[in-house]
Amino acid sequence: MKKAGVMILFSFILFLSACGTVKKEQATTVKDEQEEATEASKPEQETKIQANDESNIKEGGDTETSQKETVTAVKTEYQLNENNWTIEPINNANSKVVLLTIDDAPDTYALEMAETLKKLGTPAIFFVNGHFIDTPEEAAVLKAIHDLGFPIGNHTYSHQNLKNLSEEQQYKEIVGLNDKIEDLIGQRPKFFRAPFGSNTAYSKKIAQDEKMLVMNWTYGYDWEKEYQSKEALTDIMVNSPYLVEGANLLMHDRQWTREAIEDIVKGLQNKGFKMVDPAQIKTVE
Repeated sequence: MKKAGVMILFSFILFLSACGTVKKEQATTVKDEQEEATEASKPEQETKIQANDESNIKEGGDTETSQKETVTAVKTEYQLNENNWTIEPINNANSKVVLLTIDDAPDTYALEMAETLKKLGTPAIFFVNGHFIDTPEEAAVLKAIHDLGFPIGNHTYSHQNLKNLSEEQQYKEIVGLNDKIEDLIGQRPKFFRAPFGSNTAYSKKIAQDEKMLVMNWTYGYDWEKEYQSKEALTDIMVNSPYLVEGANLLMHDRQWTREAIEDIVKGLQNKGFKMVDPAQIKTVE
């Protein structure tokens, strides 16, 4: 009888133990299923957050790009007199102005000249030769000048006299350089200056087709030996008999011109001249 009672008690204990195990397993299974469900939902939530963040970044970037691309329109106030190459006011614009132009850039000193002009708040056109922007380092200099806010003009690829070239060669000298400049700075030049001021009927046609204003100059001296010093060049540029309202001043990428350019600007300003912004000059449409 006692033996039978012990057996019954033992069986009851086993039963309770089994029930506990089942409950524990059920609890574990439910917990596991909940954790799996939670983990399964995480990627979707994170993906949505990342997508929203990316959208915000993209939208912000678009706004920033839009702001950078917004360029304040500059009013056209001057035009080029093609008979004497002076800059003439349109309507009531200030007539006591001169235009600064730098040829043969960027040979050696153009960037330093651009930095000096930028410091002085003085605009100018930099007329570029293609053989000075053949290497990545030279191309970077051109881009730096452009990034300082100076317009880039076309001075042909290799600075040859266009009157000695065939039409095909002239086309390559001019349009080939425009293509190269556009690749580097994203813009085609609006101004064209033939080497030695030697234009041809065909080069003028190309310039017209390329929407470039053909521009020679009023006076310049820095290629003449007697003016290849800071003092001599400053004096002649500021006191030239050809200094008139609207004068179109020619200078070059040369050491003595770099040394003189700040004094030239200040000397012209002391005479009451303002340096005209090339963006205010009417170009070819």
